[in-house]
Amino acid sequence: MRRIAVHSAIIIEEDITMAYKISDECIACGACAEGCPVGAISEGDGKYVIDADACIDCGACNGVCPVGAPQAE
Repeated sequence: MRRIAVHSAIIIEEDITMAYKISDECIACGACAEGCPVGAISEGDGKYVIDADACIDCGACNGVCPVGAPQAE
């Protein structure tokens, strides 16, 4: 993902990588979605997924998951 910001006629371009992704260990219990303070996690096809645009990389999802499926990249 690439984020581009313009500040006072200076263009700042940086690559943004999401710190957390949900692994295949996910048991689809929903604890991560309930624990996410910004609602960046939703039910996907067989496991939960993190919306990279909404994620603030706080790690709350990892702290509540019973199997440790949300993992830092």
